[in-house]
Amino acid sequence: MNNIIARKLQVLNLSEWNFEIQSGECVFLSGPSGCGKTVLLRAIADLDPHQGHVELNQISINNIPAHKWRSKVALVPAETYWWHETVAEHFQQVDENSFAEFGFGMEVMGWQVSRLSTGEKQRLGLLRACQQQPQVLLLDEPTANLDKHYTLVVEKYIDRQIKTRDLSVIWVTHDEKQIERVATRGWQIEENVIREIKP
Repeated sequence: MNNIIARKLQVLNLSEWNFEIQSGECVFLSGPSGCGKTVLLRAIADLDPHQGHVELNQISINNIPAHKWRSKVALVPAETYWWHETVAEHFQQVDENSFAEFGFGMEVMGWQVSRLSTGEKQRLGLLRACQQQPQVLLLDEPTANLDKHYTLVVEKYIDRQIKTRDLSVIWVTHDEKQIERVATRGWQIEENVIREIKP
């Protein structure tokens, strides 16, 4: 069970956000650039201050140390962060099949992070987040820097993770076609109001 619930979640000057996302469900969050989508994801991941209440499987965000919460509720930002010099230092375990699916051979482990393209960082950042086997994935435009081929690869990979591990996913995207492919429902931010809509 990977059910995540928010009650009166509020950041910036946005309206309160109430949601219930069930195991195995992928929902979208969209809206114009700068409207607060990223800050909302960061609040859910307990990275930014917020008002309201969030809980995972009936356990409050306030009752779990922040680092443990973030291992369960993983944020994959649009621009991933890297704190070691080589790729290998960011991975405790490696699924060769997933790396191959994302276009990487095992030689990538020896690469310097500084040589990675933006798209390579985005793909590797997603794999890095998933190695922790989180219960919830917060995806902030995870395909924004990818071409059509790898966009579909990532969508297929996330769909498989959802189905095999009953992940709950919040997916931020501007792409209406992508919304139709990956989500059954979601929320749109318009003039600081968060409205639930269907694609």
